Order: sequence, then C-alpha cells, then structure tokens
Amino acid sequence: MDSMQLVLALSPIVWLIFSLIVLKLPAYRTCALTLAATVCIAVFGPWHMAPLSAGTAALEGAALGLWPIMVVIVAAVFTYNLAQHTGSMNVITRMLSGITTDKRLLVLIVAWGFGGFLEGVAGYGTAVAIPASILAAMGFQPMFAAVICLVANTVPTAFGAIGIPIVTMASVTGLPVETISYYTALQLSVFIILITFLLVILTAGFKGIRGVFWATLVSGVAFALPQLYTAKYMGAELPCLIGSVCSMVATIVWARIFHRDTAAVETEPLPTADKVKAWLPYIFVFSFIILCSNLFPLIKDTLGAVKTTVVIHGDTPFTFKWLATPGSLIIIATYLGGMIQGVRFGEITGVLVKTARKLAFSAVTVVSIVALAKVMASSGMINTLAVAVADATSSYFPLIAPLLGALGTFVTGSDTSSNVLFGQLQMEVANRISIDRAWIVAASAAGATAGKMISPQSIAVATAATGLVGSEGRIMNRTLAVCVGYVLILGTLVYVAIPYLHMLQG
Repeated sequence: MDSMQLVLALSPIVWLIFSLIVLKLPAYRTCALTLAATVCIAVFGPWHMAPLSAGTAALEGAALGLWPIMVVIVAAVFTYNLAQHTGSMNVITRMLSGITTDKRLLVLIVAWGFGGFLEGVAGYGTAVAIPASILAAMGFQPMFAAVICLVANTVPTAFGAIGIPIVTMASVTGLPVETISYYTALQLSVFIILITFLLVILTAGFKGIRGVFWATLVSGVAFALPQLYTAKYMGAELPCLIGSVCSMVATIVWARIFHRDTAAVETEPLPTADKVKAWLPYIFVFSFIILCSNLFPLIKDTLGAVKTTVVIHGDTPFTFKWLATPGSLIIIATYLGGMIQGVRFGEITGVLVKTARKLAFSAVTVVSIVALAKVMASSGMINTLAVAVADATSSYFPLIAPLLGALGTFVTGSDTSSNVLFGQLQMEVANRISIDRAWIVAASAAGATAGKMISPQSIAVATAATGLVGSEGRIMNRTLAVCVGYVLILGTLVYVAIPYLHMLQG
C-alpha cells in the first residue's frame, strides 16, 4: 500500500486527536474544519472522489447527525431541564437521599442506579454532574464523589440517551441495530457486575464488601439481566433505562429489608402524589418508548408510516421518521408530563428552545463528525485504513477493537461520536479478517464506554459539579488505571468468545 495514501487517510483522525487534546481547540470548531479538510483530501487525494459525490455524502451525514441523533440529544436534555425548572429533580433527589445512611448502599443507589437512569434518559454529562453533586451534598468528599461517578458512568453510556450510541452505530455501519444491541449488552454484562463491586471497594476498601456483598450482587444482576434481555428483544432504546430502574428498585428493596438499621430518618415525608408527579415525565418517556418498540409492532408500524424518504447520496434512499423516533417520543412525553404537573405549554416550549440554543455548538460537532465519517467511508479512506490495520494485526485485531472505541470516547467525549468515528473502520477490518462484523462493531461500542471515565470533557463536568475545577489531572490519575484494566479485560473476552459466537447467538 502507498504510504502517502495511508498517511492521508489517517490525517483527519490524527488531526482531531491533536487539535482536541494538545491544542485544546473547541470541538465544534475543529470538527467543522476537519470536515472541510476531509472533503478536500477525498476529492484531490488518491481516491479522486467526485466533488458532487463528496458534497452529497457530507450532506447525508449531516442529515443523519441532525435526525435522529441530535434530536434525541436535545430531547433527552430537554426532559432533564424541565425537571430542574419545575423542581421535580429536587423531589427525586430528596427521595434518594432519604433511603439509607450506609455510604456503600448510597453509592450503589445514587452513583450507579440513579446515574445509570440519568444516562439512559439524558446522557450528556447529567449522569456525572447530578449524582456527584448529590453525593457531595450528602457529605462525601468532593474528590471521591467525582471519581466514583466517573467510574459508575461507564457501562451505562453504551445505551445512553435512549440508545442513541447504538442506533447511530447501526446507521453508520448498516448492520442490524438489534444484533449490535444484543452483542454490546452481552459483552458488557460481566462489567456490570465488576463495576458494582468496584464501586463498593472504592468507597470502603476490600473489607467494605463485608455486610453488603449480597446487596452489591443484587444491584449488579438486577441491572445486567434486564439490560441483556431488553437489548436482545427490544432493541437499543431501553436497555440502560430498564436496567438502571430495576437495579435501583432492587437495591432499595434489599436495603429496606436487610439493612433496616441503616435507614435514614425522613424529617418531612413527601406526599405520594408529589413523588409520582415528579417522576411523571420520565414515566411517560418510558411508556412511550416501550409502546413504540418491537413489542407493539402495530403501533410502531403505524407511527413509522409518518415519514419522508429522499435520495441524498448514491442510490440508497434516506428516511426521516417523524414520529417513530425516540427524539419525537421524548419531546411529546415531556410536554404531556409537564402539563400534568401544571406547567403551561408556552413555558415548556421556552425550556425546549433554551435547551436547543445551549446545544447549538454541540449540534455543529455532531453534524460535522457524522458528515466526516460518511465522506471517509464513501471515498474509500476507511477501506484504506482497514486494510492497513487488518494486515498489521490479523486475527488478533479483536484484542484491540475495544481500545479503538475507548480512544474515540477519550478524544471526543462521546460514545456516539466514537461509534461514528471508528464504526465503519471496525466493520471493514472484521470483513478483511473474516470475523463476525457485528461482534467487532459491538466490541468498539462496548470499549467506548471505558473511555468515558478518562475523557477530559467528562472530567470537566465532574469537577464543575463538585467544585474541584483545577483538579482534573488528579482525577484522571485515579480513573486511568481502572480504564486500562477495563479495556484489557474486555479485549480478552471479545477475543476468547469468538469461537463460541454460534452458541451466543441462540
């Protein structure tokens, strides 16, 4: 292979890493510039892509970046912002902090369960910022609160923001979303159990496992099994949401039954009606997503008929589903929940508009990076990289597939962006070395969760929430070892399981 061709194909990814990590340029700016440079390389480089084809490829990528990816992000953050606006999040916080005085159980409920719930419905830093601030307010050391929430916010991010990372991975690779969803959940199942025990060890040392071993195991299993089942039979939207809710409920019930001596004294009990009303928007989100899942094909197909199909690039039509998409369902659910809570329609709309405005730069980042990946794939640049990687690693590539995913999240701060950046590359390498494409693509998505705990963007959110701005380096030092172990174990599991894939598919 021509070395210059390889250098040119690699240059957009290298520049992204350099500009974000070394030059510390704003993500929206460097991603937009990198997109422009990638188009030029594709057109004037060895691939000789037609300018019109490069333009339509970028346009189709931008369309995908806006719908459904960006609309889901806006919708998820909108639901959370409305909960802040109405005070519902304060009620939810009070409910959680009034369960137990045992710090180990609080970590499992707040950092793990509630953090996973926030990741499932919103993502975008909420799963680190809110649990970390709650733990700090409960008396935990700020540094500990930041680290523990970063470690907890790993596995759940694969299916964060109503499954958008996996849905996006399926979109950019063309592989069935159900298969990627199931394989990703399968690969992460072991880590769900490991992370729950690690959280307790980080809280109270190895001796801290005594007394809460079964509570910890219940917390992990109650997350892992529902997530795996949901991922296999219902797709990517609900695994994290259902898993986290089951984990929270199971841990709270276990604490109430077997750890009564640690129960917190509730000074001013909240009325049941206030508790239900606080959770109402999330209850509607949960219900709407389930009703429009594969469990109810009539509803899904009816709403799915409301769509617009256009040909943007090549011969494959691009479809905008206006109702049967998580973003639309979340927005409708949030409006309904907010109005039942007593908020006026115009007031809710104001929250939505403010949310969209605040995410404007993020929209530029997402649209640019999806468009960039589309141009690289359509021009043949991804194939060039895939050939080089496959020739260099051969059958051992599965060992490093999760590492690439983690690198993508470390650089971009987003599982979704990592999946866009490396998804097509992973699939092309899998093709070349004759290994199940969905398994390797899922390994990338699973590995992307590891990079979340060392991503500068995630650490910045944690420090801001706990008042530790300036301590980013210290926090990264504490999470780096966990990240390395995570990726090494995951890579080994992915590699070892390959001969048994036919059994896992059953």
